[in-house]
Amino acid sequence: MTNDRKKKAVLKLVNTALVYALLAMTGGVFYREFTKFNGFSGRTTLAFVHTHLFLLGMIVFLVAALFEFHAAVTEQKRFGLFFGIYNAGVAVTVVMLIVRGIAQVRALELSRAVDASISGIAGLGHIMTGVGIILYFVMLKKAVAES
Repeated sequence: MTNDRKKKAVLKLVNTALVYALLAMTGGVFYREFTKFNGFSGRTTLAFVHTHLFLLGMIVFLVAALFEFHAAVTEQKRFGLFFGIYNAGVAVTVVMLIVRGIAQVRALELSRAVDASISGIAGLGHIMTGVGIILYFVMLKKAVAES
């Protein structure tokens, strides 16, 4: 990998981490202000939006950027597949955390079908994220072996 390509690859990963950091901070502010505005003081899944975005988003992509210096993971042919599946999985998971959290704060009575749908879709998001993690490890192992 040329130096320019490596810089571009690392920059893409760092920029992705930055977007997740900004979303995480936004999620934290939304949680605090939305619960305060609605006079809610109980437990809600909105509290997990902030941490999911920081850990699964920002931290994962910062670590990936560090790995990129030693092994060209972004050069692997499945990198685009990983990037799409993983980010979609995190997005689906976070959106469902927000949906469930708003319903909790607003004390909405959800039918069993709606409640199960929220859980099911969130589960699919977690599965997608897990598949992305496995893909990344497979690519990382191959990239390290090739370096």
